[in-house]
Amino acid sequence: RDNVEWSEEQEATAKSKVQENSSQLLPQDKQEEYEVNAKRYWDDFYKIHENGFFKDRHWLFTEFPELAPNRNPSQNEDSLCEFSCKEVSKNEGLGSCENGHCTLENRAENQLNLLKSSPRFCTEELAPQKLKQSYEDYPGSSASYRILEVGCGAGNTVFPILQTNNDPGLFVYCCDFSTTAVDLVQSNVEYDSSRCFAFVHDLCNDQSPFPMPDESLDIVILIFVLSAILPEKMQCVINKLSRLLKPGGMILLRDYGRYDLAQLRFKKGQCLSANFYVRGDGTRVYFFTQDELDDLFTRAGLQKIQNLVDRRLQVNRGKQMTMYRVWIQCKYQKPAGPQL
Repeated sequence: RDNVEWSEEQEATAKSKVQENSSQLLPQDKQEEYEVNAKRYWDDFYKIHENGFFKDRHWLFTEFPELAPNRNPSQNEDSLCEFSCKEVSKNEGLGSCENGHCTLENRAENQLNLLKSSPRFCTEELAPQKLKQSYEDYPGSSASYRILEVGCGAGNTVFPILQTNNDPGLFVYCCDFSTTAVDLVQSNVEYDSSRCFAFVHDLCNDQSPFPMPDESLDIVILIFVLSAILPEKMQCVINKLSRLLKPGGMILLRDYGRYDLAQLRFKKGQCLSANFYVRGDGTRVYFFTQDELDDLFTRAGLQKIQNLVDRRLQVNRGKQMTMYRVWIQCKYQKPAGPQL
């Protein structure tokens, strides 16, 4: 079932599972190793799975119509299957997890409901940088509608956008810090350099430049990406992305919510810090509350358009188990006028 309200008892059970699996944190030297080698772990993930882990995300246009503003709403009927059939791994069965990567399956239409909790700090400047490098003729400079997908993986979001949004003024940028992932995008037969530019980028590295200037993007999209970043670095990342937005531009996010099935399945010894875990393959994941995300975005000067919890009940009849997927979906906008 979709959009399930939790009872206090269910929430208490989930909380106690998290207390148990986070009671023993990984030693600091191990934690640093996962941070230093993060790129290698994601490279290995894409070398193993290539583009076979997540199916193309055609549900995106139901949830985020901003990605194809001129699309006929009746086309959304194609997407009503949403996560259920579209986001299930090609290789795995319902509700399966491999190394802590749970496939994002569930059922039918997407009406969304609510939950709440805490903050992150960053000393980075929010104002557009004074010394802008010169961007005379950057990729997509002549486009009228520019989208950046951060953490593009093998292109499971980018290619559906290019297929669905036929606006001749559209240009889509996509980046990942896994070179393997960007190679997969660039070698895809549907990669069209006149409409798309894929590049390697480390969001957490201040020296890693973007190919486009500040205030040039209409949309930045983060799909299950922010959760892979060290929590202390999240605010700087959102500040950086906020600067790239035009006034009136928007960040769209969908990510893991607190007490998601994937969080409850972690074993003792996989927890790095509160609600932040390492999977068996070395990749990491954080589980958010709505308040934490609201705090990150509002500190970056963005205004809330949407911040919802989508909680789904899944029954694994084979194992006679009831499981809950918990996701958070957000839309935050850069104010259109000058801020006072």
